[in-house]
Amino acid sequence: MDEWTLAARQPAVLVTVAIVEGSGPREPGARMLVAAAELAGTVGGGHLELRAIEIGRAMLLDGRARHFERFALGPSLGQCCGGVVHLAFELADPCQAQLLAARRADDTWRLAALDGAPDSALFDAAGVRLAGTSAPVFARTRGTHVMQEQDGRRWLVAQVAAPRAHVVLFGAGHVGTALVRALANLPCTVTWVDERDDMFPAAVPANVTVEVSDAPEDLVAAAPPGASYLVMTHSHALDQRLAGAILARPEVGWFGLIGSHTKRKQFEHRLRARGADPARIAAMACPIGLAGITSKEPAVIAASVCAQLLLMWEAAAKAEAEAGAPPIRLVVSCRP
Repeated sequence: MDEWTLAARQPAVLVTVAIVEGSGPREPGARMLVAAAELAGTVGGGHLELRAIEIGRAMLLDGRARHFERFALGPSLGQCCGGVVHLAFELADPCQAQLLAARRADDTWRLAALDGAPDSALFDAAGVRLAGTSAPVFARTRGTHVMQEQDGRRWLVAQVAAPRAHVVLFGAGHVGTALVRALANLPCTVTWVDERDDMFPAAVPANVTVEVSDAPEDLVAAAPPGASYLVMTHSHALDQRLAGAILARPEVGWFGLIGSHTKRKQFEHRLRARGADPARIAAMACPIGLAGITSKEPAVIAASVCAQLLLMWEAAAKAEAEAGAPPIRLVVSCRP
């Protein structure tokens, strides 16, 4: 269960990393939900998280609406990070949590008063208030931070960013199913595509959308710009049609095709014969996964491909941040 689903279902305390000075186990904006007998998310583990859980559960018992505390990781908690972390604690608003759970694909901002009345509000990416009380004007360019009004009242400004990566995965076989499980808790959304309705499990992770289609090639163009594609269907002929559609589409973030070096050579020859750009063929990842991992177990392939995607996503995010452009959204699609 994720943080917002937990907070929507039962009383819980939301713990947010508000400020980090020096080295810390998590970044500002990291969060966890503490319920009486359940947890979701993490603020970094170790003694810091243990203290956060203790404080959160004490708040549930005594009814405190909020708490803000500075933790010196080395002196007070014995953690070798050595920095200072400020944690904001607040009784979670179930209505706001329900709204956040429903808006997973959209950037939102949360404001929570750290002083005075326990006010809080939820805003969309444009700064339009969606729920809660009135709140001061805030900067949407700084990420999560603590702001102070002229009268000294402090507010936690917490960014709840939607996943920037979108994966389009073609194939609901063993490897595709293992990949969906591996991607479930990663910062991405997944479109999972197959022609065979009976191949999909009864329940899929919250970040996954299932598409049953007799024309899976049509979903290549439907993905957002910068999407990542994974092709691993039950049919080499279908793999080839999908590869051709992906290579013909502009603004593809990454393309991986399951298969051996022999399959790659065959596909390179056929795709060149059909007029595909040689540079884009060369960029196609086939075989998929990190070099040096040779096991063909579906779970191992999935772990290796996820690591490959994470490396690519982080490099892309860094390049875009340096260029001053907004991060792209990636998409992965899988079949058998």
